[in-house]
Amino acid sequence: MKRSGSFRFWNKKHLQERHVSVSEDYARRMEEKSKRDTVNMNMRGITRRWLLNSLGIILLIMVFLIVILSFVIRNSVYGAIQATLDGRSGELTNVFADYGRQSSREFNTVARNYVENFSDKESMELMVFNSAGKILITSMGFEPDQTQPMPDYIRAVSSSDGFGTWTGTLTSGEKVMAVTRVVRNNMGSMVGAVRYVVSLERADGQVLATVLFLVGIGILVVFFVAVSSFSFLRSILTPVKKIGDTARKIAQGDFAVRIEKSRDDEIGVLCDTINEMASELGAADRMKNDFISSVSHELRTPLTAIKGWAETLKDVAGEDRETFERGMGVIIRESERLSGIVEELLDFSRMQSGRMTLSLEKIDILAELGEAVYMFSERALSEGKFLLYEEPEMLSPVLADVNRLRQVFVNVIDNALKYTEKGGTINVTAQEQGGMIRVVISDTGCGIPEEALPNIKKKFYKANQTVRGSGIGLAVADEIMLLHNGSLEIESHEHIGTAVTISIPVLQPEPAVQEEGKEQA
Repeated sequence: MKRSGSFRFWNKKHLQERHVSVSEDYARRMEEKSKRDTVNMNMRGITRRWLLNSLGIILLIMVFLIVILSFVIRNSVYGAIQATLDGRSGELTNVFADYGRQSSREFNTVARNYVENFSDKESMELMVFNSAGKILITSMGFEPDQTQPMPDYIRAVSSSDGFGTWTGTLTSGEKVMAVTRVVRNNMGSMVGAVRYVVSLERADGQVLATVLFLVGIGILVVFFVAVSSFSFLRSILTPVKKIGDTARKIAQGDFAVRIEKSRDDEIGVLCDTINEMASELGAADRMKNDFISSVSHELRTPLTAIKGWAETLKDVAGEDRETFERGMGVIIRESERLSGIVEELLDFSRMQSGRMTLSLEKIDILAELGEAVYMFSERALSEGKFLLYEEPEMLSPVLADVNRLRQVFVNVIDNALKYTEKGGTINVTAQEQGGMIRVVISDTGCGIPEEALPNIKKKFYKANQTVRGSGIGLAVADEIMLLHNGSLEIESHEHIGTAVTISIPVLQPEPAVQEEGKEQA
């Protein structure tokens, strides 16, 4: 039994160690897979698109330019050789000018002398044909090969100007350029012909060397472009990868992570934006947590009171009427408070989803403002605070939702009372100016810190966590005023007080009513 228990203990420990090992191995493999996916994503993403687009276009342009330059260089070299051959063949007019054209015998004598004294024997071959088309002599000194193709000679004999050219390949595979010029006597009869032949192998070698040089330059250009482009891509992909990793951490809830930017360019601006977003999300998350904590506390307080007094009343029953009435009063007040919190949450939900609507009608804003002030008069008196209302004689009617507008007044006055100490004063004034009615609710309370003012109307935000409240009342009130084409502005100084200005446009009279008023006037 001991060995069995020991085996079970060892087996459990072994399984735990194995589980840890498998988990670590799985985590390692997932990390390697993530790195491979990142590399593959880079190859499939920007790098691949750059290779297919930019580098591919550069390669096509380089190939096109090299091919065009190759043809230009080849034609230029061949043209120079052609010009040299044409110049040499033009000498025959002077060589055979006097007596070389009189007869075939005189032509043969002059032609032999011309071949023997030819100065360019090393660079070209010279052939002399008699009137019958037979090769008499060549500058090479070897027996001429009569089977070689000579289209230039055929063209020269058949043409009226006695001149023919040809570029082609001999039966031996050698590529040549040939020029033939026919020599005629004074009667126009052919007495012979002279043919110049130049091998193009050396010229082709020069052209090939030039083309290879151009190809080398093109490869260097593409290489430098690729290196600089890859360096540029790395300068983009590296921070983009960091941004992606940071965004992934932010998505997982790590709002404290930040990106270190290396340049003040578009990527740097994106890094700043991501950092700002993380900061805002962190602040929003903290405000959300504070909101949940605050709402939980706000809900728990009335529920605790309701539950406590319900249990008390259950034990008391009808024996103690005073305790019963007091308990029922607490239950009713806390139920109303609980209902108000729930309604505020519902309003916030409607605001977030864009489902908050208004039931607009023509109303007297003084009546609604006076009723809201009256609602808090008893509370201000019981808390030892002064609630002063300077009611104007008359204000123009407005087009508004009665319940929503009253909700704004109630929310702002309630905040003023909450943040004003005993003996403080809350002033409520209203005036009409420039087609707008402005209600100012000011207090001599603790005020709002300057750094908190920009966030005071944001959802979940509470400048003072020690005072009860959900932190969404002002956000809802601001949304209600925006729906009324009005505004809610807050001005505050710490330890001095706060002034909230509620602005709403007056109801403009109908055009027909305006015209009727003018006629009566």
